[in-house]
Amino acid sequence: MPVAKKIAEAAQHSSWIRQMFEEGARLAAKHGRENVLDFTIGNPNLEPPAEFCQIVEDLLHEPKAGTHGYMSNAGYLESRQAVAKSVARQQCAPVGGEHVVMTVGAGGSLNVIFKAILDPGDEVIVPSPYFMEYDSYVDNHGGVLRPVPTTPDFLLDLQAIEAAMGPNTRAVLVNSPNNPTGRVYAEESLLELGRLLERRSADNGRMIYLVSDEPYRQIVYDGVHVAPIMPAYQNTIIASSYSKALSLAGERIGYVAANPAIKGIGVLMDGLIMANRILGFVNAPALMQRVVTRMQDCCVDVSPYRLNRDMLVDGLTEAGFKVVKPEGAFYLFPESPIEDDVAFCREMQEYLVLVVPGRGFGSKGHFRMAYCVAPEVVEKALPAFQKVGAKYFT
Repeated sequence: MPVAKKIAEAAQHSSWIRQMFEEGARLAAKHGRENVLDFTIGNPNLEPPAEFCQIVEDLLHEPKAGTHGYMSNAGYLESRQAVAKSVARQQCAPVGGEHVVMTVGAGGSLNVIFKAILDPGDEVIVPSPYFMEYDSYVDNHGGVLRPVPTTPDFLLDLQAIEAAMGPNTRAVLVNSPNNPTGRVYAEESLLELGRLLERRSADNGRMIYLVSDEPYRQIVYDGVHVAPIMPAYQNTIIASSYSKALSLAGERIGYVAANPAIKGIGVLMDGLIMANRILGFVNAPALMQRVVTRMQDCCVDVSPYRLNRDMLVDGLTEAGFKVVKPEGAFYLFPESPIEDDVAFCREMQEYLVLVVPGRGFGSKGHFRMAYCVAPEVVEKALPAFQKVGAKYFT
């Protein structure tokens, strides 16, 4: 076999998002790209804020030696300090530059975190549905992902989380605003989770981390507040990126921020920095570090996403679908009208509408729609859902 067995198996069961994306390419070649209504990939369709291009241009013309060379594996100090100042304000915690590592996107952040904290066989609990790449990120570093169910409306089920805990539990991984559901976890729920983790850490005689994946923190609607997670629990690490808030998904720039209250914070930071280097990231992209240093707390105008959300929620509900209205991110996770969510997604392809089966996110019987698309894509898709809804709900 030309590749490792694990990679061959992973490729055979590759991401449903990518499978549907490839199917979209086939349909586009046959019917024309403009006629395929693609809701598969969470690739922001909005351009970065206006100041982005000016900042890049200014940086490219600054005469400074070593602009494109190596720097500390943790990243530029000025970048880490800028990120820390923003995170400290969001989290109501005294985060400093020494508690931040600049990374290659949030995916890089999570791999750095799990490389640093997991021993072989350690378990990471995650509420389901969840972003499917978590499986690989944990497995990459010898860990085992333990999905647990959420409530019917996709909120944290603390009893399920506690029931899944055992002597090998090393971390609980949460994602709010959530991909694929768009739910935002309430502050009281996070506080209860923190109390649970304190109790179980004491019982186990071993620190359990709370890892919070937050690339959608600024993509929220209707005045919803994303609660700070560091005040909820001492042993918290945040992974985030600028892919969504600044529409810089392809630039691969993010960070890890650790709660300075963690016991042994210096050792943890050394481990995170070491992991960033030995995983082959070495350091986050130099130019993008300098860019985001000047764009802390900037965000794209999310109103186009909100309009798409409202059109889809109203249209699908009218067609008979069960939909939990998302408070953030840019995803819907409706119930499939039939138990076989893969078959339903295949059926939608007959209408040239591409959606992703819920089983790819650990939750059969649903489908995900990424509505970071042009509004006309939503408008063209709604009649197809009305036809399908008429078939199954009348």
